Amino acid sequence: MSYSAFLNMDKDNKDKDQLKKELDTLEIQLFRMQNNIKEIAKHAEVISIDQTKDENWVVIYADRDNKNFQLMLHSCEKPYRGNWNSAIQAEIKGENTIHISDIKGEENKGYGSILMKHLKERAREKNFQYITGDIVKRDFDHVDRLAYFYKKHYFHVTINHEEQSGEIVWNDE
Repeated sequence: MSYSAFLNMDKDNKDKDQLKKELDTLEIQLFRMQNNIKEIAKHAEVISIDQTKDENWVVIYADRDNKNFQLMLHSCEKPYRGNWNSAIQAEIKGENTIHISDIKGEENKGYGSILMKHLKERAREKNFQYITGDIVKRDFDHVDRLAYFYKKHYFHVTINHEEQSGEIVWNDE
């Protein structure tokens, strides 16, 4: 639950025990967020904090070298122990393109959407006009879900079902 939603909710609709439980959950996540950010910052660049569709707090961070980088997300529902919950691996191609190599992690929690939002923000900050990626044979057991995900994020999606391949392109025009 977001802090503002907590403050603005109708207190008459919830009993004291429920309110206390929600406040305790929020306090625990905020405490973990503080500790997680300290630990993550020791070895990576902390990009942002955000909330999932279920209103859980997450930390977004990057680990980059010259051409390759990884944008990662860790949920504040648990302490950071060196592992991410979701990640986008990408590579800089030329002067105006970021190419997504892979998206990994827990499904149906909104983590991929949060990471994609931050990847697009980083692309704009660094003046990259395109984000591209390939859909490969190993993706075809979930190709419909992938196509939906990318279209939701304003990518042009081309899929060749015969050859089990495809590509995605986002153009920041």
